[in-house]
Amino acid sequence: MTGLPHPALDLTLELLESLTPWRSDASDPARQRDLAAWLEQWLVDEVEARVVLPVADQPLTSPPLVHARIDVGAAVTVVLYNRYDVAPAAPEGWEVDPFLGGVRHWPQWGDVFIARGAQKHKGPLAGMLMTVRELWQNGLLHVNLEIVLEGEQACGSATLRRYLAQASCPIPPAEAVLFPAFCEQEGGVPRVYLGFTGMTQGAVRVKGGDWGGPRSAIDASHAAWVASPAWRLVEALNAIAPAQANGVLETRPLDVEAAEWLDELAQQCNPEAQLGQNARLALNASAYEALAHLLGSAVLTISELKTASGGQDVIAPEACAAFTLRTPPGSDPQALLARLRERLMLPDLVGAELHCGESYPGMRFSAEEPGVMELLMSYQQQQARAQIWPWSPECAPASAFAPVAPAFVMGGLGSGGNACGVNEFITLKGLARFQRSLRDWLLCF
Repeated sequence: MTGLPHPALDLTLELLESLTPWRSDASDPARQRDLAAWLEQWLVDEVEARVVLPVADQPLTSPPLVHARIDVGAAVTVVLYNRYDVAPAAPEGWEVDPFLGGVRHWPQWGDVFIARGAQKHKGPLAGMLMTVRELWQNGLLHVNLEIVLEGEQACGSATLRRYLAQASCPIPPAEAVLFPAFCEQEGGVPRVYLGFTGMTQGAVRVKGGDWGGPRSAIDASHAAWVASPAWRLVEALNAIAPAQANGVLETRPLDVEAAEWLDELAQQCNPEAQLGQNARLALNASAYEALAHLLGSAVLTISELKTASGGQDVIAPEACAAFTLRTPPGSDPQALLARLRERLMLPDLVGAELHCGESYPGMRFSAEEPGVMELLMSYQQQQARAQIWPWSPECAPASAFAPVAPAFVMGGLGSGGNACGVNEFITLKGLARFQRSLRDWLLCF
């Protein structure tokens, strides 16, 4: 049994189909703003929410926050956090237009909804909103809700972090913060995360100059004479994050509590299977060792490499590598960045500069904090036993909510796959499971 009547599922799909056409990735701030305004109005119209931070009053220079409040006069307040930004998508390889979406039947999964953002995160967002609507309309909402939606989760959550860091936090003290998500990844064991990895955005740039690189583009026929900023960039990247280490800068030992959770997790998790068919594990290790390496490592991942050349037969005067530094709880991103800058100042890498953008640290919390037990109970009501991770290898701005609640929980039943890839999908059965688990979580308070 799904636990949801078909009309409720149909209404959720209608909302998801309405959200899908917005190409709300970071390259299109105008559409992000339009979607944020649409979501804000939906909350006002459908659940009579009070807008705390109007989209129209926010600067045009960044994706706006949606912050709305549903006050039912309860003694307990909880926060629902989600995101409306998605990854870009080209139509090649998709069974449907990624920004129209559609239902298809796959033998392995049954009926699925395919679209960009289906799993991350418009599917969970639509399911969350319709669950709140159902509880509110039926008089079953017995907690006050603070609903916060952002459009920068993939690139550092700058607006959200500054908003919550105000001297007087705009969200009142809450019992818990939930980031609803489909946590039965690829149909696997449902997960609960007791923390999150931190994120730092940045770039390494090399410009031509006195060290030998050209100050303006020069014909590549002179390559044997002229030092190349692109080759200097490759040298710089390998110097600060050696390729043979996959960009790992340090690996911290796990504390006693995290190690205990990992002991149990290692018996349930197959790292090779988790990677799927598109990649292979880069180290020869036991399941425990592989998981400890994954969770404990601060790692530099390269998201983009480019040169300002203007053509194939040109030596470019500038080369740039955009990166994300992912840091586990307890790792100091600023200390790591200082170490990288020190290395780039050595004579053999003159011309290479480190530029940093948005940054927040990793954060973890105890399984005893409010919200965690309620999440486990919501799984159990659908006969699901959670796989508990000390923290997630994915980045989320949990630290921003420290002034609001003692825990930032990510969870929810429901399966999907190909997140941020071609034919990203969620199962319709999983969507129903997700909504029921969120409903049960809210009713636990």
